[in-house]
Amino acid sequence: MLQANFPSRRMSTRVEVEDGVWVYWLSNGQEEISRVLDLSMRGLFIETPKAKPPGMNTKLHFLVEEGEIRAEAVVRHVKPGSGMGLRFAAMNEQDRPRLMRLVSRLRGMSKESGN
Repeated sequence: MLQANFPSRRMSTRVEVEDGVWVYWLSNGQEEISRVLDLSMRGLFIETPKAKPPGMNTKLHFLVEEGEIRAEAVVRHVKPGSGMGLRFAAMNEQDRPRLMRLVSRLRGMSKESGN
């Protein structure tokens, strides 16, 4: 059977996160903490049983080796029982280089583990 190769709609590739990256997020007055499953410069997928509907705005706060990273994001898609994909909508200028370093570090860890 032939498979069509369609180009990805993603503007930047995501790196799978093995463990150790969590995000504190706020949406519609509710606060949650979730594990990050994958991350890129444009968005992320978080594990949560309390996913919000597509289009919902969220505020994200990471505290990682690279420092505090804050961003505003929009829910793009939901996988019931798994989590939700978020696209970054706004980020402070000081936080963008920290996110770049975090993505680079995770990409390096992913290569070391053979992914």
